[in-house]
Amino acid sequence: MYPDLLSTYGDRGNLLVLRRRAELRGIEVEAIEVNADQPVPGQGDIYLIGGGEDLPQILAANRLRADGGLASAASRGAVVFAVCAGYQVIGDFFGGVEGERVAGLGILDISSGRGDRRGVGEVVADVDPALGVPRLTGFENHQGVTKLGSGARPLARVTLGVGNGDGTEGAYAGKVLGTYLHGPALARNPGLADLLLSWAVGPLQPLDPDAEEWASRLRRERLAAVDR
Repeated sequence: MYPDLLSTYGDRGNLLVLRRRAELRGIEVEAIEVNADQPVPGQGDIYLIGGGEDLPQILAANRLRADGGLASAASRGAVVFAVCAGYQVIGDFFGGVEGERVAGLGILDISSGRGDRRGVGEVVADVDPALGVPRLTGFENHQGVTKLGSGARPLARVTLGVGNGDGTEGAYAGKVLGTYLHGPALARNPGLADLLLSWAVGPLQPLDPDAEEWASRLRRERLAAVDR
């Protein structure tokens, strides 16, 4: 979604990872990139939103609200994965350029504002056991503070980094999941990628260990780097 506005930190890599892990299992994939001047298609199975700067984030939120397609897709049960600025956009509201309140899409029961300090650096977080996903590793660069309402659950508990600002990182409800993690998030956390795929297509066959070699190596390297 809106790679012309919200893909500042390489979050398009999440699309590449999902496509690759689906194709390795024989799942046919059609990837569609929707720019900000195009209508949001309603027939998608998984919608991805990346990070971006303040003004593009506000523009994206305004256009997505006016379009209504993403909110409609989420309401019918499509998977939505949102990162950083995109994570804030799918909530009820977020902080604008001067900290003013900007309306979000209301897809996820969260609200975001500006904190006193910027979170920059590596993040390690332990995922809600209900999701069955290994420890998360990623990179954050944001000044957002996100509060969860009663309709959302924390994605993970932070052991290193800032995340939402209250000891948690990200949030999810149903098939909607958001995080502050870049890296890209799904390249560094293939278990999370498989969770999203399973929400869209059902239980997945395990991959051949040879196909997991590079993903596993990346995870080991990043986790070892922050343990030093």
